[in-house]
Amino acid sequence: MAATHPQFHDVHNVDKYEHYAARYDPDWAEDRRHDAARRRGGKKSQQEIISELAEEAEGLEAGFITTYQPARYEGPFLLEAIRPFYDLDLIVDVLANVKGGKEANVYRCRADPALGVEYLAAKVYRPRRFRNLRNDKMYREGRALLLAGGREVKANERRIVHAVQKRTEFGLQVAHSSWLMYEYTTLEKLHRAGAHTPKPFAVSDNAILMQYIGDGTRAAPTLHGLRPGPSEARRLFDIVLEDVERMLQIGVVHGDLSAYNILYWEGEITLIDFPQVTDIYANAHARRILQRDLQRLCNYFAGCGVRCNADDLAAALWQRYRPGSAAEMLADFSRLQEEAE
Repeated sequence: MAATHPQFHDVHNVDKYEHYAARYDPDWAEDRRHDAARRRGGKKSQQEIISELAEEAEGLEAGFITTYQPARYEGPFLLEAIRPFYDLDLIVDVLANVKGGKEANVYRCRADPALGVEYLAAKVYRPRRFRNLRNDKMYREGRALLLAGGREVKANERRIVHAVQKRTEFGLQVAHSSWLMYEYTTLEKLHRAGAHTPKPFAVSDNAILMQYIGDGTRAAPTLHGLRPGPSEARRLFDIVLEDVERMLQIGVVHGDLSAYNILYWEGEITLIDFPQVTDIYANAHARRILQRDLQRLCNYFAGCGVRCNADDLAAALWQRYRPGSAAEMLADFSRLQEEAE
């Protein structure tokens, strides 16, 4: 199996954000007005319009014909998101949409034969206007902004920070990229740590390419729709707890862990969906988020005959992996503020 392509990150740099700024940032409004004035200076001919449309089609597809036929609204953002994987000889086709959601769709792709696997999964985030990141501020607390490629935004890059704080279109695009990059980098860390997570292969501006779980007819189902017997459920529960510990060992909590985010295939589980991963050292809500993750797990596995207590588990795990006193003081201060309100 081929290694992750680190060079893929190199095509992402701050110039990409200059592009978004040029389109969306208020500081560039004057330039846009000049551009609009120039456009009004003359009407394009039919041939010019046809030529421009042809160039756009060539830039988007350029011979990348997929077996899967996306819906009209889906096609442009899907092809733009996964085209880099095709250009890097990671995939040769998109075969099916195997999972739809409010925030992202997952597609089964045929892998390039050189990778030694038959399929890969492309998780394609919907364009920002289609996404609904509920309560994302709670998860983002203490997290640095990540640019495409995984680079942290520096303190002196004030224009980027200011744009995110003001929630300009440019800032929202940066926040979107940061959200996606946290999922990708977390998958890299957890895979190296031996957790039951998909192996990540590459990331683009709006998609993550990773190990596919399933076969050519269907993707692995989630645990939510299954009811294993007591002994099998106990075995699976213990495996999930081991992965929760692995996350704590690298300093994070999943943030949305439940039977909906655990795949089951041929007796094995795979934990998925990590964009809301929470830093246990910098986020005052981390312990509460951990307890909530464990409560959801216990609710499911108790229905399968497993005896477990989320409060006791959370207390024991937090005692074992608890952050330093500064983070605890921050958590206490946040809790006192909430109680006062």
